[in-house]
Amino acid sequence: MRTRSVRAAAAVFAAAGVSLLPAGPALAAGSPLGTPGAVALAAPTPSPGAATVATAGTSFLTATGITAGQPVRVDAALGDHLYWSFPATAGQTHEIAVTVTFPKARGGASTWTVDVFDGLRRRQACTAGAQTPTVAASAGSVTLGCTLRRVRSWAEPWSADPLPGTYYVRLSVVDLPEPDLGAPVDVDLLVGVDDGDAGADEGELSVPLRPNTKAGEVLTGDAVGLPDPEDDDRDWTGWLPDLSSRWAWTTAGGVLAALAGVVGFSLTRRRP
Repeated sequence: MRTRSVRAAAAVFAAAGVSLLPAGPALAAGSPLGTPGAVALAAPTPSPGAATVATAGTSFLTATGITAGQPVRVDAALGDHLYWSFPATAGQTHEIAVTVTFPKARGGASTWTVDVFDGLRRRQACTAGAQTPTVAASAGSVTLGCTLRRVRSWAEPWSADPLPGTYYVRLSVVDLPEPDLGAPVDVDLLVGVDDGDAGADEGELSVPLRPNTKAGEVLTGDAVGLPDPEDDDRDWTGWLPDLSSRWAWTTAGGVLAALAGVVGFSLTRRRP
């Protein structure tokens, strides 16, 4: 009797295990990259009436500006670095979908990557999507994707959290056979957006993040906090030179050198 009970219990557990097997892949599919808390967005779709963009930049400074929902279709070549930029506001979660099509056969496998940077050129992490896939030589296309973290309304200065401002997308191939360089490719890109609660962080960024692309530009008095000229008229010390300026120290050094020469000549000249 005891042997029959053990066999019956084993059969029940085995049946329960078989019934639970299909649940594993279903849970894995619902959690992108197996990352806890990852946001699963629907595939981005073009906005109705949005004009298709047919250009791409070759650097951060020449990145082509696009908006969420605006389709992009570009004819490029293997080895090109393609750049686009799009604006982001607090509370939004963006998803970048890229498809690269190969019109001609290639000599070997290639590895592609899509990177996203914020306004300070900080690389942002992807919570889901095939960010660096490898495609075989016989494949006709490759699909890349990147789901960004939700844009925050504020963050600590030392953190790398996404903040409102301009974001940059860079598409490039990082590994391919040298004979395939310059081969034609067709690139389709689309940025989707999911609007969320902008005030969930209970803060606000005073100025959106954007890099200074005009180094050496002369700033006005309001921008750099220069004193009001009327204050110099009221202050009798306004005519005094700045002791840190180079010409003031040069003049003082010249005067001291002249005095030292006169004193030295008076001490060494012969008396009658």
